Parts: sequence; structure tokens; C-alpha cells
Amino acid sequence: MRPIRKRVLHGSMLVASMVAMPVLAQPGRCPAPDEAAGGPSNAHTRYVETKLQPAVIKPGDKPFTLAERMREYDVPGISIAVIHDGKIDWARGWGVRDTVSCAPVTPDTAFQAASVSKVATAMLALRLVEQGKIGLDQDINDALHSWKLPGDATLAPHGVSLRQLLSHTAGLSVHGFAGYAPGAPLPTPVQILDGAPPANSPPVRSVLPAGAQFEYSGGGYVLTQLALSDASGMPFEKLAQREVLGPLGMTRSAFAQPPSPAIRANMALGHVNGAPIPGKYHVYPELGPAGLWTSAGDLAQLLMDLQASAAGKKGHRLSPDMTRAMLTPVKDNWGLGVALYTEGVARFGHDGVNEGFQSFMIAYVDKGEGIVALTNGGQGRRLMDDVVRAIATDYGWRDIAAPAAAEKTLSLAEFSKAAGRFKGGGLDVLIEARPDGLYANAGAPVPERLLTLSPRRFRSESMGVTVEFAPDFSSLTLIEGGPPMKLVRTGPAPSAAKSN
Repeated sequence: MRPIRKRVLHGSMLVASMVAMPVLAQPGRCPAPDEAAGGPSNAHTRYVETKLQPAVIKPGDKPFTLAERMREYDVPGISIAVIHDGKIDWARGWGVRDTVSCAPVTPDTAFQAASVSKVATAMLALRLVEQGKIGLDQDINDALHSWKLPGDATLAPHGVSLRQLLSHTAGLSVHGFAGYAPGAPLPTPVQILDGAPPANSPPVRSVLPAGAQFEYSGGGYVLTQLALSDASGMPFEKLAQREVLGPLGMTRSAFAQPPSPAIRANMALGHVNGAPIPGKYHVYPELGPAGLWTSAGDLAQLLMDLQASAAGKKGHRLSPDMTRAMLTPVKDNWGLGVALYTEGVARFGHDGVNEGFQSFMIAYVDKGEGIVALTNGGQGRRLMDDVVRAIATDYGWRDIAAPAAAEKTLSLAEFSKAAGRFKGGGLDVLIEARPDGLYANAGAPVPERLLTLSPRRFRSESMGVTVEFAPDFSSLTLIEGGPPMKLVRTGPAPSAAKSN
């Protein structure tokens, strides 16, 4: 948690580490689009436009406008859809699709979903399980005929299963993918899995004991992609259209890499430092983990279908029992294709990052409320966090995001409960208690003081992340600013160790 931000890419999903990087602000290059271009306005959209606040505020602090935050975070465009009472309450875009044409973001603008693609892939996989075309707990090699995962008698003596692949517990390598320039030669799924040219990623192989731990693997979702295609006898993108996207009415969505003419007609371009990335976007033949183009409203349709099924309603893409299985933790805070927030009222979702794009969605399991946010550059996650906080405050969804609050004061004895060493998700974080608060260090020269939100909840301002400790302080979980990554206590803080 330092002023040098580092974010670890787990697949194309953004996982915040315990250090930080500077936010680059760029002056706007486009005039503000006509207000009507973004879609209908109402009291809720105006709240978002005028009432953005960080997690921690000081007395007298005034809210930011959305336009101010977009400039500060260097985000050209953002698209939002809000689910309320089981239906889309509103969907709207702000800003521009790209800083060259200055075309406005509309409710129908398609963005790269990045790792949010995994949720649609998991839904597709579980649908084929219910159709009897693939086994959830069988060796995935049983479903494959075009390629086989090399056996490993030590790490995976019984092979790896679809359940393990979807929950990132298969012990496979390759966190994520860099993508390819438009027009460049694209590898096949088999070439990706073998790390063979023209693939730009290493082979997907067993590297940890299957089923023993959570280890995010985009490579596992490429293996899932191939298995679903082999089991169905259809190309993955056509299978997804037939089984998920089409029936859900996701008309602005496609596993199309490169994007189809229909997507190109109204799509956002990826940006870095205020300018479109070379080639305007990267191409991801790794469809299962990262290849979905979609709109915020379309992703809301997917979330609502899962919510309705979880409530016991039939006639949806998955049966109620299968949806409940999807939304049940396998390891830590992960179900089958979804991140799970289990503190408070149960929620589920995912986030993601491809070059030039960041995305986030979250929804309640047992009631029809939720939020989808898509951005096309800059510090999109920070902007989305502020927007999600404003929406949650407006609608009273405290479990999704707590309203902005002043820093709390605790005693040294209370701070000391949280002191210790915590590990998880590839991170090793030392937390020290001092009279003025908690200090976190993940290997940086100088630790960062965390802001106190409650006796168990603390905030890193440099990173834009909030963590919450378990009631017994045996672990901490990232609850804002990234997916719900869990770190487990592995030892005391040095000061505590010296006193023994």
C-alpha cells in the first residue's frame, strides 16, 4: 500500500495488490456529448452525476460530480445499468466511446467485458452439464477429443474436473492473456493451451494440487472453452449465442474476436492515458476467459436471469438447483464462475480488465437488485467504485457499498487485534498496529497507514481498496476496489512475536 500502484492480473481480471500506482489525469479531448445521447435521465442518474464521494470523507467535504471524477481518473466513457425489483431500472452512458471521433457512449454501446466473460462461460458450461453433455465432476479429458490436458500423477492423479476449472481450484497455470493486435495471426485454442506459436502465452499445465486451493487461472477457462466446443460439436461462440446470449435477449453481446460488424457499429475503444490503444482494442481468441463484447444492459439481463433462478423460478438458463450450486462457495470466496460476497446479505459478481477496458458487476443473490459498470480506459475501477457507492447509497444497498463516512478512532488494543501477517492470492502482507492506526506493508520500503472505517474495516486510499477482517481476525477480505480476495493470517506481527 504505497504510492506506487501495482495491480496483479489474474486472467484478465483486475486483482488489487497491497501497493498502489499514481492516477494520471488528462484534460478532456472531446466536448461533453449532448445529455440526451447517453440515454434517459431521472432522479437516480442525476444523483450519480452530482453526488460521487470517496469511501472516507472529512467534515465539510463536498461531493464530486461525475464529470470531475471522469477527468481526474482519465476515463473517456462509462456505461451503467441498475437492476431494481427484478428489472432494469435504468441504463445510461456518459462520456465518449473514443477520444478521436468523440462519439457518445449510449445505453447500447458495447465494451470488452474482460474477465466478466467468465460468468457467461460458466453459465454455458453448467447448462451443458444439465443437458448431460459434459460432467461437472468427471475428468475434463473425458469431454475432450481435439486435445488432452497432459496427465500429472502427482498434482492431478484423477485429472481435473469442470467444477475445479470454473472455481479456479484445478491448479492450472496461466493467470491471464495479453491479447493480440487486430490483424495479427490468432492462435487456436489448442495452440493457446500448448503455448505454441502464434500464441503469446505459456502452456496451460498443472502446477498445483488439483482441488486443494484457489489459484486464479484464465488458462483453465480456455480449457473449458475447448471442452464445451468438443462436447457440443459446435464452435464456442455459436454455442454461447444459442444457449445463453440469444435466449437472454443480449442483442449487443457476442463472443466475437475480432468484433463483428454489428458490434463495431456502436462500440467503445480501449484507452490508455487518454488516447486509444494501438489498434484501438486487443483481440482475445481466449473467448471463455476474456472474449465477450457486451453492453451494461445485456449483462444486467444475465444477472437477472440468475437471480430469478436462484429464487426458485423455473424456465431460466439454469435450474434453481444448478444456480444455487453456481452461487455456493467452492474455495474461499469463489463459486462456479462467480466471485461471492458472503459477509452480510449474499451477493455475487465479477470484475475484469483487458487492455484499455475495465468492468464490474455485482448483484444480490436473493433479491432483484444489482449494478453493472463498464469503462474504456484510465483508472476505471476507481471511477466505478465511486459510482457504485453513489448508486448503493441512493438505493439503500449498504451491503453492496457503505455510504461515505468519516474516519473512526480506535484504541491501540483494538488495532492490535488486526496485527499480523496475512497471505493469499499471491500476496504476503504484514499489518502492524500503532497508536495512530494500522500500517500495511507488502514489501515496500515504507508501510502505508490505513484509514479506519470500523473496528474490522479499513481503507487504503493509495490503492482505492477496502478490506474487512473476519470477526476473529483470522483473515481479511478485499470488499471494495477488486474482487473479494481472501488473505489468511499466517503469523503474528513482529512486535507481537518479540513479546513472546
